[in-house]
Amino acid sequence: MNTPIKQHLIDPEICIRCYTCEMTCPIEAIVHDDNNVVVDADKCDYCMACIPVCPTGSIDEWRVVTQPYSVDEQFGWEELPAQAEITQNEAAGGMEALDAAMAALLAEAHAGAGGKAKAPASAAKPTVNMYNLANPIEATVQGNYRLTADGSDSDIRHIILAFDGKPFPVLEGQSIGIMAPGTDDKGQPHLPRLYSVSSPRDGERPNYGNVSLTVKREEHGICSNYVCDLKPGDKVKVTGPFGATFLLPDDPQARLLMICTGTGSAPMRAFTMRRQRTVGAKSGGMTMFFGARSADTLPYFGPLKKVPEGLLKTHMVFSRLPDQPKEYVQDRMMVEQDAVAEMLGDPNTHIYICGLRGMEEGVGKALTNIAESIGVQWVALRDTMREEGRYHVETY
Repeated sequence: MNTPIKQHLIDPEICIRCYTCEMTCPIEAIVHDDNNVVVDADKCDYCMACIPVCPTGSIDEWRVVTQPYSVDEQFGWEELPAQAEITQNEAAGGMEALDAAMAALLAEAHAGAGGKAKAPASAAKPTVNMYNLANPIEATVQGNYRLTADGSDSDIRHIILAFDGKPFPVLEGQSIGIMAPGTDDKGQPHLPRLYSVSSPRDGERPNYGNVSLTVKREEHGICSNYVCDLKPGDKVKVTGPFGATFLLPDDPQARLLMICTGTGSAPMRAFTMRRQRTVGAKSGGMTMFFGARSADTLPYFGPLKKVPEGLLKTHMVFSRLPDQPKEYVQDRMMVEQDAVAEMLGDPNTHIYICGLRGMEEGVGKALTNIAESIGVQWVALRDTMREEGRYHVETY
């Protein structure tokens, strides 16, 4: 009888196909086909290098098996298989030692990681991976608008895509993949670049079947430069939608604490527009801490100032203002700690963190201090919120 092993797997429902884990794996144990990203059990050595880089926690899945699932089996999955029953006799022979070693590795790997995510209980059921690498959908560019000031060193664009009557059901908080033309240095087609949708589920313009993205031009970014240079009428190959956890609760009583930087504002814009269209100005349950270097590098600066405070309480935080001390989102959270603490104590509160990975540490420290001010351990509260589908992190 085979000795059982703990096999490392990826949840195909939650995975957003960003391929970061595959690019990070030092032994090339993570591979993909047109449909899924998977872990090859014959190569995986449990180094855990892929765990902290995953923005969704989909990489952190395990099954005890006597016969590992093959790569080809995993390529065909639409959801993870349930844990098969393992008898006590089968489980004897090293599983306790393996579990102890795995626990130590995971504890180290999860330092700073988003952890395993769950969708809000009231969130709509998302469609995932409807269009893949072998079968992308073609979208038409309807608009390309610069969001940041012309003189700014940050070129951030608002891109509007239409799917010309073809089905593309996407929810707030999901991402789509854009396929840049051409090939990489190995002669392979470029993998899709993931961008969060910045429009609500009924479209940038309601019921017109279009979707908006918030894209920052990166100096050497193949896909970002391609997208930022698109013109109305251009055709674009799109994959997705992706993501099944970073979703908006449909419960109108849910309160949202949104913390973002730069283009991490994309899903927050989608959340705000959805709430505005469905709940209206009476929703007082949204607070956003939005960080950028300066006002001319902050996307949606003008429109955000026009959103009624009764709908959205916005704190715009700038780190590079002339003759002003640097301020980051975590600093403003401490200034507003009474309001944040009140939200942390409300079981209807959902926390969303989106932006550069470096923001996680500072935000975590601020939340720790604020929670402690009301006699609560932040790590325990965070884990409870995550288990209840109320704590959501996507950083990159």
